[in-house]
Amino acid sequence: MLKRPMQKLNINYMGFIKEFKTFVLRGNVLDLAVGVIIGTAFGKIISSIVTDVLMPPLGKILGGVDFKDLFISLDPEKTQGIHSLAKARETGAAVIAYGQFLNTMVDFTIVAFCIFLVVKIANRLQTKKTVDPTTKECPRCLSEVPIKATGCAYCTSEL
Repeated sequence: MLKRPMQKLNINYMGFIKEFKTFVLRGNVLDLAVGVIIGTAFGKIISSIVTDVLMPPLGKILGGVDFKDLFISLDPEKTQGIHSLAKARETGAAVIAYGQFLNTMVDFTIVAFCIFLVVKIANRLQTKKTVDPTTKECPRCLSEVPIKATGCAYCTSEL
């Protein structure tokens, strides 16, 4: 068995750390991190609103349906007489949890609508920068001349 000496990795650790620090401290990386954290928290709030506030009254209106327990059993003999998704899963039966899917779709719709509103408001709040013109048009030859010019350099007419 041949033994080869381990080759040392030629890594400049201080340069690597400095480069990593520069990367992390760039504004867009920090903005993205803050956005992801706030987005995750916002998603949890919306999920709670949907499952704990919106869906129970909607289920009551629709005849006492609990949306989180709606499922289609692919093993009817295992889930016969079971009306809870958790109990159906305990039996090991394959189920399609369409009630959970409905909750998730309502979550998504509310989050998407809220993000739409935030972007719409942010776009309205942004100030539009108006740029003062630096040139004007000669009425005679239609050439562009500096705004402070008193005569056209192209046709020599007075402005």
